Amino acid sequence: MPPTLSSLVDELGLPVLAGAGALDRAVSWVHGTELVDPTPFLEGGELLLTTGLAVRRGFRAYVDRLAAVGVVGLGFGTGLSHAVVPPGLVAAAERAGLPLLEVPRATPFIALSKAVSRAVAAEEYAALTRAGEAQRALTRAAVGRDGVAAVVRRLGQWVDARVVLLDPAGEPVHAFGARPLPDVGPELARLRASGGLASSAFETGGEHVVMQVLGGRGRGFLVVGRERPWDPADRGIVTTAASLLTLALAQSDSARRRSRTAEFHLLLAGQGDLVPDLPAEPLVVAVLDGVPVQDVPGFAAEVDGHVVVVAADAPAVPGALVGVSLPVGIPGVAEGYRQALDALAAARPSTPVVRFADLAGVGLMALLPEGAGKAFADSLLQPLSAELRESVRVWLAHHGQWDPAAARLGVHRHTLRNRVRRAESLLGRSFDAPGVRAELWLALGE
Repeated sequence: MPPTLSSLVDELGLPVLAGAGALDRAVSWVHGTELVDPTPFLEGGELLLTTGLAVRRGFRAYVDRLAAVGVVGLGFGTGLSHAVVPPGLVAAAERAGLPLLEVPRATPFIALSKAVSRAVAAEEYAALTRAGEAQRALTRAAVGRDGVAAVVRRLGQWVDARVVLLDPAGEPVHAFGARPLPDVGPELARLRASGGLASSAFETGGEHVVMQVLGGRGRGFLVVGRERPWDPADRGIVTTAASLLTLALAQSDSARRRSRTAEFHLLLAGQGDLVPDLPAEPLVVAVLDGVPVQDVPGFAAEVDGHVVVVAADAPAVPGALVGVSLPVGIPGVAEGYRQALDALAAARPSTPVVRFADLAGVGLMALLPEGAGKAFADSLLQPLSAELRESVRVWLAHHGQWDPAAARLGVHRHTLRNRVRRAESLLGRSFDAPGVRAELWLALGE
C-alpha cells in the first residue's frame, strides 16, 4: 500500500495539529519549500514541508492555495524560524480540512523524505512482484484445460473484480463473479465501431469498468468491473489477461477451422453420419470468395481457397461472391458442392449471389431436348472466332474480372475488354445478364 499521513505520524511520532480526520490520505512525495506560493511547482498528492520563513501572515490564503492544488498535508518545522506553529495557520488548516503536522527540530525533514521514499519503493516492488505472479498464474491457466474460462476466473480472483468475456456479437461466453455488471452496451458499440484494437476505461452505475477488444478482428470483448478505482498494476494485469485471451481465441479459431475442413471432406466422402452439428435437411451448399472464413457464420470450412458453407440457406456476407446449390440432403453434399462451384463461376460484383437454379432452370439450354445441347452450343457460338471464344471463356472463369483474366491470356486488359465487347456485339446479347453468362458457360464446355 502507498504511504499515508497516518503511517508517517506513527513511524516518526509527529504531533497532528489539524485535519486529523484526513490522515488516511496517500502521500505521493515529500517536497520542501519556503515560497509563499509553491503551487506552480506541485502536482498534487504531496506532503509539503516548510519552516515558515515566508509564511508569517495570510495563513488562510496560503492554506487554501495548497488545498486547491491537491496537497495532502502540511508539515511545519518548529525550533527554527518559529518556536511553535502559528495559531492562525492551525486555524486555517482546520477550517480547510488540511492535515497539519508539527515537525520538531529533532526530526529533520530528510527523515520524512526517506520514509516516503522507502514506502514508495516498497510499493513499486510489491506491484512488480504481484504483476509477475499474476502473469505466471494467468499463463498457467491459459495453457491448461479449458484455458479461456480459466483465464477469466483467475483474472477475477487476482484483481477482485467481476469479469465477463463477450463474443463478437456481445453475448456472454464466460463470466466470474456473482454481481452483475452495469449496462455497457453504448461503450461496446463504440469499441465495435472502432474496427480494430481498442480499449476503454469508464465509470458507470458505481462501477469502474475496463473494456478491451480481443484481437484486431474483434474475436470478442473483455469486460472487467469493480467498485474501487483501477491502479496501474491491476490495469497491467487486465492487459496481460486480454493478450492471453486473444491468443487463446486465435488458436481456438484455427483449430476450429481445421476441424471444419476435415468434417467437410467427410461429407464429400459420404460419411455425414460422422459430422456433428449439421443443420436439418434439406440444406444447401454455398461457396464464397472474397471473405475470410471467420467472417462467415454457421458451418463454414476452408476448401481449395474457397469458403464452403453447409446451411439451411446461403449466408448473407457483404463483399463476398457466392454460388449456391440446389437443396440437397446430407448424402448429396458432394453434388451440392459441384453445383455451388458452377454457380460461383457466374458470380460477379454486380451479381454477387448466383444460385445453381439460375443456371440450370433459366435460359434456352434448360429447355432443349436431351442430345440437342451440342447443336445449340454450335449455333450460339458460331459467330465467334476461336480467339473470341477463348477470351470469353477465360473471362467467365475469372468471374468477369479483367486483370486476372487478361493476365491468364497474356494480353492487356483493354485488349480483353475489346474482345468481350466485340463478342457481345456479334451475339447481340449483354453479358451482364446472369442467364446469358450461364448459357455461354455451358456452351463453352465448362
